Amino acid sequence: MPKMKTHRGAAKRFKKTGGGKIKRFQAFGSHLLQKKSPARKRRLRKSSMVSASDFKRVQRMLP
Repeated sequence: MPKMKTHRGAAKRFKKTGGGKIKRFQAFGSHLLQKKSPARKRRLRKSSMVSASDFKRVQRMLP
């Protein structure tokens, strides 16, 4: 069996933390910002963790 290749699109979007979780960036923060409140735009700048339901799928892309 050959070695697994890293999914290059996923490698640019996700980072592994020291504790084994996977960090991701928030969606909806790149355009149509005029109608969004300043507090919402501030929250979208912060990163968050991949949800439990998506974790296995994302982990498979990042061997």
